[in-house]
Amino acid sequence: MSSDPLVIFTPSGKRGHFPVGTPILTAARQLGVDLDSVCGGRGICSKCQIAPSFGDFPKHGVTVSETALSDWNAVEERYDRIRGLKQGRRLGCQATVQGDVVVDVPPESQVHRQVVRKAASARPITMDPATRLVLVEVQEPDMHEPSGDLERVQDALRDQWSIEHVHAGLPVLRKLQPALRKGEWKVSLALHTPANMEQTRILDVWPGFHEGGLYGLAIDLGSTTIAAHLCDLVTGEVLASSGLMNPQIRFGEDLMSRVSYVMMNPGGDVEMTNAVREAINTLAGEIAAEAQVDPALIMETVVVCNPVMHHLLLGIDPVELGQAPFALATSGSLTLPARDLDLNALNAEAQVYLLPCIAGHVGADAAAVALSEAPDKSEDLVLIVDVGTNAEILLGDRTRVLACSSPTGPAFEGAQISSGQRAAPGAIERVEIDPDTKEPRFRVIGSDLWSDDPGFAEATAATGVTGICGSGIIEAVAEMRMAGLLDASGLIGSAAQTGTTRAEPEGRTHAYLLHDGTADGGPRITVTQGDIRAIQLAKSALYAGARLLMDQLEVDTVDRVVLAGAFGAHISPKHAMVLGMIPDAPLDKVTSAGNAAGHGARIALCNRAARTQIEQTVGRIHKVETAVEPRFQEHFVAANAIPHATDPFPELAKVTTLPAVAFGASGGSDGGRRRRRRS
Repeated sequence: MSSDPLVIFTPSGKRGHFPVGTPILTAARQLGVDLDSVCGGRGICSKCQIAPSFGDFPKHGVTVSETALSDWNAVEERYDRIRGLKQGRRLGCQATVQGDVVVDVPPESQVHRQVVRKAASARPITMDPATRLVLVEVQEPDMHEPSGDLERVQDALRDQWSIEHVHAGLPVLRKLQPALRKGEWKVSLALHTPANMEQTRILDVWPGFHEGGLYGLAIDLGSTTIAAHLCDLVTGEVLASSGLMNPQIRFGEDLMSRVSYVMMNPGGDVEMTNAVREAINTLAGEIAAEAQVDPALIMETVVVCNPVMHHLLLGIDPVELGQAPFALATSGSLTLPARDLDLNALNAEAQVYLLPCIAGHVGADAAAVALSEAPDKSEDLVLIVDVGTNAEILLGDRTRVLACSSPTGPAFEGAQISSGQRAAPGAIERVEIDPDTKEPRFRVIGSDLWSDDPGFAEATAATGVTGICGSGIIEAVAEMRMAGLLDASGLIGSAAQTGTTRAEPEGRTHAYLLHDGTADGGPRITVTQGDIRAIQLAKSALYAGARLLMDQLEVDTVDRVVLAGAFGAHISPKHAMVLGMIPDAPLDKVTSAGNAAGHGARIALCNRAARTQIEQTVGRIHKVETAVEPRFQEHFVAANAIPHATDPFPELAKVTTLPAVAFGASGGSDGGRRRRRRS
């Protein structure tokens, strides 16, 4: 039995015997304890702070005396004097073992800190980014042992950090010699080590100890919007989030329109590639300015996107994705220098990681949703719908996961709607219609008051009531159905049929007047028959995709539904089921995951192992191609009814009764269809 002192680390519980005089940091490294250090044990960075405990510890079978660690030394005293150490803390690189000791590693000293996601999910992100900061002390040049500065840096990384196979690009080589001499042969290095650990690349260099931070961008590159999160690569904290419209919209609102543009316009793919890259550069600059971060400190970017956006970002012609068999140029993950994508707003050596695509129409954004929501680890059958211009749908549990995409179009974003607009202050986002009086009330973005509340006009004076956004049009159509203003086929009734003058004639059809702001110089906001049709087409595509996956698993119900996407976060579950957007499910089992694709991008940005995990998971997801499945069209046609022509929707009956109106019959009968059970 060893006579050396016993060192016990909490909360990990790892323990081992070490000779007197062993630094705590050294003991931690040898035991594999999660104790941070950037400066390599020089007492500069303070990342290795520990809290020793003294007294009797029956659980561990030791008694720790006050002399279990060495006395404070000059390095600790200097650090405490200049920056301050919390009471009871020591620097693990300076405190040495003198006797049996119990050492606690506080959360802020752990490399793999956990950052808890907000309301959408409590699952943590374990910090282990591909890009990190280290400090090395480099041997000075010697005429008798000629070697380059880079080679001596490589030697220092191997000796001090056990890092092999280190490379550096020309931008780093230009900065290396001045940094070494200014830092008196101590330099901080930003290192990028991919998940396969095959080689490490030096991204940047600073003299001495760098305290300016390292940052990364998680980007959800959608066909309509581009969203980005600026993250601290040390803590995982989101410092700023922002977004902008995808400028490619001018080439086509949906993906196939953009592919068609390329087919009919030689060089069209180059136009769209340049447009989206310029937009990302703009967004990166704006988000860095908002967070007051130097864009040159953005060292890494993770991008998730659908296959067409994937190819256009990379500068690959997307035409093959517009025709069967919808072949991708590559479906695997990619790690590329940002300069290859003309992302010049970032650090000159910044790296870009793109998640793998699942198939020709199910891209890296769906993979990111799978990483975020983990259907492959679910005990119950979960349907995940990422609602957008092109919806990605996942269905499965821990035994099997299926995926498909469904071309819903831009109606859910407020496009193709007569009074539609993007979600912005002044846009109607919530709607209620009294089933007896047929009178509406609504809320607009930027105010918590309803339109019939006292003070509404004053509260919205600055923005006015400007239009209706995606969540607003969904609620409006569902409320119209529940109030008897339109029938199961989606036909709006006349004033005589509905009993309200708000049902106005418009050509050969009718429209419902939601708001008349003309007295104050504002717009008349109506829901037209064309609007109803646009919503029917969008929701039918979404529902048909979900039903197609359910057919593959031979189920007629799901245990729970997760609505993902920035738009999905604002959808009312009840109104979604009244419309027939999603299969029937208990309302308390329909939840929002917010921007799950963006969160998946954050996970991949902050954790290398997650990249390996999703690369493996994607290989196990079974893709269902809606374009070649005959039953997709069958489900699509049936789903044109509101809520549906054949499915019974028993859960929906618990929260609402859809009326039979004079000009049409109620939807939702089972049509004699036998409901299947999961085996």
